[in-house]
Amino acid sequence: MPALDKHDSPLPTTTVKWRFPSVHPDGRKYAVGVGGAALLAFIMHLQILAWILIGITIWVAAFFRDPVRTTPRGDKLIIAPADGLVTMIARVGPPPELRGSDALADGDYTRVSIFMSVFDVHINRAPITGRVKRIAYVPGKFVNADLDKASEDNERQHMLVESSDGLRIGFTQIAGLVARRIISFVREGDVVDAGQRVGLIRFGSRVDVFLPAGTAPKVLLGQRTIAGETILAEMGVDAPLVGISQ
Repeated sequence: MPALDKHDSPLPTTTVKWRFPSVHPDGRKYAVGVGGAALLAFIMHLQILAWILIGITIWVAAFFRDPVRTTPRGDKLIIAPADGLVTMIARVGPPPELRGSDALADGDYTRVSIFMSVFDVHINRAPITGRVKRIAYVPGKFVNADLDKASEDNERQHMLVESSDGLRIGFTQIAGLVARRIISFVREGDVVDAGQRVGLIRFGSRVDVFLPAGTAPKVLLGQRTIAGETILAEMGVDAPLVGISQ
């Protein structure tokens, strides 16, 4: 069998280099503010305070980091909207704010909960390509987002995206113990690509994704997801995964 010429190779021949993640504009003002306070502390010879503020500045910049992500393409792929730990997978009904003839039908959905610690990237991304059909903000408490009751008690924002072939995926941004604001980058009626940035939650939180019946998650409890990259599920594929923590 003749060897493949490099032009006939099915594999990509380009390379990708690591680059330092940028800081999202929403976080730059916080980093600049704390950094300015650190500089003032140095000028006033408050060395201990200054170094503490420098550490906080670095943490704030890291919290709002916005790395580039490479999103798999596929009409039936549902992509993880958040970085974090898969802490719960449960069969539940859709939230009232996402129900309706033009939203999610009544019935059981598989809710995949992704918990974002203060060390995770907090930029959230669209799980599918489509039009943003609904955004519903609900004020609430700020209990630990890792608790099941946070989905009903905490400040949260529901979002529904509908693809061109009628697939509807709902997901919920839930504020956490120290989170105090959920920010949207999109509006109802906007068209988004899978993996596109749609919002962020400040300082620790959770994102719930509602998978329709007949679609099993392709992630496991204890697994970490990467927003815009991890394949959360494939529409219509109901074969559950089996894994082990090690």
